[in-house]
Amino acid sequence: MLPADVPLAHLNPSLLLLLLLQLLPPATSFFPNIWSLLAAPGSVTHQDLTEEAALNVTLQLFLEQPPPGRPPLRLEDFLGHTLLADNLFAAYFGPGSPSRRFRAALGEVSRANAAQDFLPTSRNDPDLHFDAERLGQGRTRLVGALREALVAARALDHTLARQRLGAALHALQDFYSHSNWVELGQQQPHPHLLWPRQELRSLAQVDDPTCSDCEELSCPGNLLGFTLLTSGYFGTHPSKPPGKCSHGGRFDQSSSQPPRGGINKDSTSPGFSPHHMLHLQAAKLALLASIQALSLLRNRLGDRGFSRLLDISPASSLSFVLDTTGSMGEEINAAKIQVRHIVEQRRGSPMEPVHYILVPFHDPGFGPVFTTSDPDSFWQQLNEIHALGGGDEPEMCLSALELALLHTPPLSDIFVFTDASPKDAFLTNRVESLTQERRCRVTFLVTEDPSRVQGRARREVLSPLRFEPYEAVALASGGEVIFTKDQHIQDVAAVVGDSMADLVTLPLEPPVVVSGRPLVFSVDALLQRVTIRIHGEVSSFWIRNPAGVSQGQEEGEGPLGHTRRFGQFWIVTISDPPQTGTWEILVTAESTPRVRVQAQTSLDFLFYFGIPVEDGPHPGLYPLTQPVAGLQTQLLVEVTGLGSRGNPGAPLPHFSHVVLRGVPEGAELGRVPLEPTGPLERGFLAASLPSALLSTVGPFSLELIGRDGEGQSLHRAAPQPCTVVPVLLELSGSPGFLAPGSKAPLSLRIASFSGPQDLDLRTSVKPSFALTSNLSSFGRGSWALNYSRAWAFSPASVLDRVRLEPNETAWGRLWLEIPDSAAPDSVVMVTVTATGPEASPVPPTHAFLRLLVLAPTPQDPLAAPAHSSGPILASTSPASTSVTQGRAGGGLVGNPWWGTVGGVLLLLGLASW
Repeated sequence: MLPADVPLAHLNPSLLLLLLLQLLPPATSFFPNIWSLLAAPGSVTHQDLTEEAALNVTLQLFLEQPPPGRPPLRLEDFLGHTLLADNLFAAYFGPGSPSRRFRAALGEVSRANAAQDFLPTSRNDPDLHFDAERLGQGRTRLVGALREALVAARALDHTLARQRLGAALHALQDFYSHSNWVELGQQQPHPHLLWPRQELRSLAQVDDPTCSDCEELSCPGNLLGFTLLTSGYFGTHPSKPPGKCSHGGRFDQSSSQPPRGGINKDSTSPGFSPHHMLHLQAAKLALLASIQALSLLRNRLGDRGFSRLLDISPASSLSFVLDTTGSMGEEINAAKIQVRHIVEQRRGSPMEPVHYILVPFHDPGFGPVFTTSDPDSFWQQLNEIHALGGGDEPEMCLSALELALLHTPPLSDIFVFTDASPKDAFLTNRVESLTQERRCRVTFLVTEDPSRVQGRARREVLSPLRFEPYEAVALASGGEVIFTKDQHIQDVAAVVGDSMADLVTLPLEPPVVVSGRPLVFSVDALLQRVTIRIHGEVSSFWIRNPAGVSQGQEEGEGPLGHTRRFGQFWIVTISDPPQTGTWEILVTAESTPRVRVQAQTSLDFLFYFGIPVEDGPHPGLYPLTQPVAGLQTQLLVEVTGLGSRGNPGAPLPHFSHVVLRGVPEGAELGRVPLEPTGPLERGFLAASLPSALLSTVGPFSLELIGRDGEGQSLHRAAPQPCTVVPVLLELSGSPGFLAPGSKAPLSLRIASFSGPQDLDLRTSVKPSFALTSNLSSFGRGSWALNYSRAWAFSPASVLDRVRLEPNETAWGRLWLEIPDSAAPDSVVMVTVTATGPEASPVPPTHAFLRLLVLAPTPQDPLAAPAHSSGPILASTSPASTSVTQGRAGGGLVGNPWWGTVGGVLLLLGLASW
């Protein structure tokens, strides 16, 4: 691996060429994301720079670490070609290896990067963009964000680590666009920008004139002849001193004050960037600097830690939530058998799980959460769990599931083993929203017949509807609830191993069983290992392939595949290769059975939503977790697996439109055409959601329709439904970390773009830190303060009641108090929930914010003056296992036992950063 302090100028020429692969033809800025290209075509965006840097460092890792059982990669096979995640994974892990999680991790970093231009706490802060000649302060904030990414990754909170990494890369890339480093003729990244012990020299002082007046949009010669480092001022805060450069562009108010013009190189458009002619040179240096920063993180985390940070693996995580009361012996044994089988079968292979998560629960407690990347540690922890005590119903299941969701990586499957209904059903909506925010699928294996009245002890008469919270969470997450009996649980639990194969769920038409009507699904040539699961009081069923060949419910081998039955649970595994075309399933049952069809494929898709921002200095797409009623919203689709089939010359599959369906009834709500954004091989597509869909709150599902390279139909469904939420709810924190004994400001904004809204605002903090609040409201652009007062409250309490008229906004501050006893290197999750009046059909809206607690030390670079020699980071081994304590009241007590990262920060050279 490259030493962290080797200048890029000293690299092998072939490796330097590798690092520049993506710049040879510019991909599509320094503007936030691919949506920005509508304003400035041909520019290189923050998204491009971030993803290309990550791909280059990943390729370097692959070149240095030959894949087990496969020939090593050769650099010459990649020279002259566009570097794509799908191709990398196919070359390293083998054709068909899914890159979905890796691309999702890159998307998290890229969206966190772009968000710096949109969030109220960061968009106008000159320190975070190297504006207003605040170069020393900007370097301090940059180094601090990289430190937070490092500590969060070592604490195994990779979501927070990616968010802080995105913020750091944004600032780093902005330096080359907003300063005059390029204009000074520099051909390499700044040698001291990432090193806190190195002084930034030759900085322009406040009384040094830097720019001359420029009346034109394009200002190639407006910098005065000097060799000092400067950057442009933007807006009115801080105000531009006489003789100083502006950022420039049509939205920069400072650029109309002499000296006019500006020096930014954000884009190829002179309307936005007065130094547009140097855009590609700035992008080249920003890419090299981003590669350097990611290489530093790789050096400090090690290859395994860096791979976990960016999910550089086709494998998923293994996450269990276990009821440990006295009646759960069989279920716990079934979980142990599945874990042992998965560990033994996949150890040392590319499909070995990268994370293991375990959360036990009973009544009245839940937790602690156990997280590790070591399968032996996980097996040891699981083996120590036994069914003891309890035995009555209900239990704290949803509290434990929420804890698991907070610690399970995105795009994972979570398996809940229980025989009891939830005692904490009030958490249902929040857990539903968290599953969608984390994109995690939850499967409940319940050894309890919901109609059974005998069994474990009960304190009270329980409703036959008591399992509905599980049904709601399963529906929202794209999972399922499987009822079975103790004697079948070990066989039924095989769904755990099946789901670890990264299966996709195929859409059924109709989506639920209708008496006398067959269920229809499509099979294409890119699917294999098709599995049909049928669950319920089934009298009979048959399956028919496109050629008319049928198979009934008889166990054993049949003409279409192999059938297994465990009580009321059937699994039919279709023989490979499955015939392409339309398949049918007809089920006869006394009640409504559940049918699910899954298959393995590398061709899948990711998606997210965003609001077009076109009237500001950084046009782009502001990302949303869910679409908002009444707000123009774009759907962004990223198709994965286009280049992973091992046949680079074959025509690419193409998706033409998206079908929107209501949930759970499946009625079609509309069809929207998909338009490519960028090169076809990158798989980026966009669609405008119809106003009719956005006029009504509620859930809906997404299905992509297209054709493969041979012209045959393709049909893919999103793994979980989406929800049109009633209001836009934003929660953001000040950049930087939380220190024990401090009070941190959080920014809250809630806006309605449809009808009037009467809302209750509630909060939850894990761990149980205190919050105070100061809210103000304004409407239609007026800043009339309707109220301003403070509250102190406990987690999950009502913060306030707000009434919003259409196009009205309420905003304010929350103050999070971090006690002196807060555990260093721990994560705090703050949740704000907006709900309608009691019994209101309006679904709740949730905002989640993750924050990092760090303990400043005398050697902390964040506490040092801008030009001090700064501290170094002690070389410590990456943590791989952690425990966080849970409590019955829903709070968490940070209890990391892997030890703190002492002295902690960035490394200089080989020994320290």
